Amino acid sequence: QVQPVESGGGLVQAGGSLRLSCAASGRTFASYAMGWFRQAPGKERGFVAAIWPSGAKTYASDSVKGRFTISRDNAKNTVYLQMNSLKPEDTAVYYCARAISTWYSGSASPSDFGSWGQGTQVTVSS
Repeated sequence: QVQPVESGGGLVQAGGSLRLSCAASGRTFASYAMGWFRQAPGKERGFVAAIWPSGAKTYASDSVKGRFTISRDNAKNTVYLQMNSLKPEDTAVYYCARAISTWYSGSASPSDFGSWGQGTQVTVSS
């Protein structure tokens, strides 16, 4: 399993927007839920959002609900994270990962995800 590759991070002012992409390989992409997590300096990796295999169902943390939207294009083996109304506290390295099982229960635990990418830095200035 090749690790996914995240892109789209950068420096943005508070209130701005960014769109992250995560390109994954393999014929089984459409069989697994995908998730976005983030990790700020000195903090543990935390859940941001997840999307079920078909894309019909999504789940986001309370801290980003209403501002971030996760989506996927199974034809392109890609998952996206549209981030609007960004805040300085959103500053972190953002990672995407694949659920370790084809049966995804809606878990927000990083331990239920594997095949982590290298991450992309998002910095929001005040």
